Amino acid sequence: MAGFQDPWFICRCDFYFEVNDKSPVVQDDPLLFDYNVQERVNDFVAAAVSQANITRTNHIMFTMGTDFKYQYANSWFRQMDKFIHYVNMDGRVNVLYSTPSIYTDAKYAANETWPLKLDDFFPYADRTNAYWTGYFTSRPALKGYVRVLSGYYLAARQLEFLMGRNSLGLTTDSLADALAIAQHHDAITGTEKQHVANDYAKRLAIGYAETEKLVGSSLACLTESVSYSQCDNSETKFEQCPLLNISYCPPSEVDLSHGKSLAVLVYNSLGWKRVDVIRLPVISESIVVTDYEGREIESQIFPITSAAVDLRNSYVTAYLGISPSVTPKFWLAFPVDVPSLGFTTYFISSRKLAGSKTAMSTQYSSQEIQNSNTLEIGQGNLKLQFATDEGMLFRYFNNRSLVETSINQSFCYYSGYEYDASGANPQASGAYVFRPNGTFPIAPDRQVPLTVMRGPILEEIHQQINPWIYQITRVYKKKEHVEVEFIVGPIPTNDGIGKELATQIMTTMTTNKTFYTDSNGRDFIKRIRNYRTDWELQVNQPVAGNYYPINLGIYIEDDNTELSVLVDRSVGGSSLLDGQVELMLHRRLLHDDGRGVAEKLDEVVCVNDQCEGLMIQGKFYLRVDPSGEGAKWRRSTGQEIYSPLILAFSQQDSGSWTKSHVPTFSMADASYSLPDNVALVTLQALEDGSVLLRLAHLYEAGEDKELSMMAEVDLNKLFAGRKILKLSEMSLTANQARDEMEKKRLKWRVEGLASTTAPVRGGPVDPSKLVVELGPMEIRTFTINFDHMLPKINTEKKA
Repeated sequence: MAGFQDPWFICRCDFYFEVNDKSPVVQDDPLLFDYNVQERVNDFVAAAVSQANITRTNHIMFTMGTDFKYQYANSWFRQMDKFIHYVNMDGRVNVLYSTPSIYTDAKYAANETWPLKLDDFFPYADRTNAYWTGYFTSRPALKGYVRVLSGYYLAARQLEFLMGRNSLGLTTDSLADALAIAQHHDAITGTEKQHVANDYAKRLAIGYAETEKLVGSSLACLTESVSYSQCDNSETKFEQCPLLNISYCPPSEVDLSHGKSLAVLVYNSLGWKRVDVIRLPVISESIVVTDYEGREIESQIFPITSAAVDLRNSYVTAYLGISPSVTPKFWLAFPVDVPSLGFTTYFISSRKLAGSKTAMSTQYSSQEIQNSNTLEIGQGNLKLQFATDEGMLFRYFNNRSLVETSINQSFCYYSGYEYDASGANPQASGAYVFRPNGTFPIAPDRQVPLTVMRGPILEEIHQQINPWIYQITRVYKKKEHVEVEFIVGPIPTNDGIGKELATQIMTTMTTNKTFYTDSNGRDFIKRIRNYRTDWELQVNQPVAGNYYPINLGIYIEDDNTELSVLVDRSVGGSSLLDGQVELMLHRRLLHDDGRGVAEKLDEVVCVNDQCEGLMIQGKFYLRVDPSGEGAKWRRSTGQEIYSPLILAFSQQDSGSWTKSHVPTFSMADASYSLPDNVALVTLQALEDGSVLLRLAHLYEAGEDKELSMMAEVDLNKLFAGRKILKLSEMSLTANQARDEMEKKRLKWRVEGLASTTAPVRGGPVDPSKLVVELGPMEIRTFTINFDHMLPKINTEKKA
């Protein structure tokens, strides 16, 4: 049918019609010496036949346009009009202007039987040695920023719904717009020029600043014993800490020695109760943490490292244009217990209590241990035992599951291929393309001892791997996974070589070339090293050609165990050896890869006109489970990583808060939470007064023996205190009613489908019961109309 093929096909066949393109135009005046109608018709017919020979049915589509093309419509349509006219006169091929809908209808009308493709097209290359797998990691700071603000936006929309859209004169629209723009394929991928990346980040920062006001005002209103109509006059003022990831949080870095206390409101955007640990920078070790009933909470104090302070001081200045006036000396960590879709309040003060539960961490280095070459951390079920004389090798043991294995984590960098203008090497490693020119292991600096921090809540081992890689391996007493925090950069390039940093996690598992990576955080796709399901792969890039995008996580398994790794932002990764998982953490390259950026991927940060390469602070999470039992951790912890707790701070006179504020709140019924296998994806107040609700089943069929089952959500209990007048099920994008969509849905004939089991799907919602069913991996979208948008707040005060 109409139009033109993909960009690389067009280049070969000369069907580009921009004003200055070299493609021959149709010269249809016989008096011209370059009259070429038949030649151009033959070229077009040959291209069509070539495409048709590998396409089912006699309908094909040539897609039109690509990057930097189709900027001048007149030159394109003038030539396409001529092609359509003369090719149809020729008669061998019929050409018409089309749309995706017309094309799809024509394919459907052919009554063909179609193969079912269950995997994706990753990784892909446009030519030999040019795999587009570098952009899975390019611009990791921007990727992390988008991830953090996406979770924040989800929580902010919940609060906007609770308060009523526009009731505070604030909305989440600015952040919504910035996040939408950042989803452009040249934004989140990192394949834009640096000044464009800066523009995306600026828009995100502006959107966050406006949404932060809404979040603070909403929480103030929810916690004050006032009616919604008085929320614009709330006396409580909350501050938040968007730079907490680099140890900067001015509200917690205050002097509480003069009878003041710090109220810490902790909001949970997940649909189930959450028990977690929060960490805040503080200036004093004389601190006590209490809950809203006055009971002291066990807490832990440990020193902030110089690596964290250096990162903080440099990047606060770069981001805010100010130098921090205070340098905190400690981290304060304490556990929190927060209801679903609600908040709980805790208090930090300097009061001295008899038998205080605030513990100061013990700290020592590996050099201080006499007659021992091992270090062990872990107060709960999970214990890690490090071999101090063997780099980063540790023994992993879980007392509950009885899983025991050895894990060797290491770092390496790939040197990026350089561009050779002579043509000997036309393909460099760049923003798009990952083309390694050698692998270089990074040996840990044995001269720098390990540092151990012990305490009742969490324990850590700190390692200075080399001058530009610092790592903390952290274990929480009440969690059964390893949290690895890293600070990477600036990646040195003074040797003239671009570098792409990766970490490898090596086990003794027998994985038979197989590993699994997520698809957009949903289903996991089976990957086999050096293999494609659709064709016989010729391996010319054994590293880059086996890299895949990782948005949620990656795992490997054998007959006995499975190793899962979750990430805090999108990265590239693989399993290049049996029993191994690899993640690429950062890239800094010195050449453009020729895919349109026209700029090297060399991010720098400037402070007082002094510029150096970008540093990245991030985390990944690791756990080993008995075979077949890792899905629950991947799904539940994955939700917690994506939707971190929202913290808001307000300094108050000690003891006065609970007399005038609601200390804990939940949107849902007190006895209700979402099932463990269901996530609340969207809760958004719309401009027309209705509410958009999306619920998603988190598990694939057969993924977990208990949780891959039909789930039920009781909307009456989820929206406690609100009466639902109307519930309408919509398409996934909510642009049409589901029943109308189903009438138009095409029922395709699929090869072998008759012998397969249809997926389990939830049934229609009974309006008298308002219980939503969800089958494995199902997402259901509804619009809801309530009888009133603003339920009464529980205004009980503590006596």
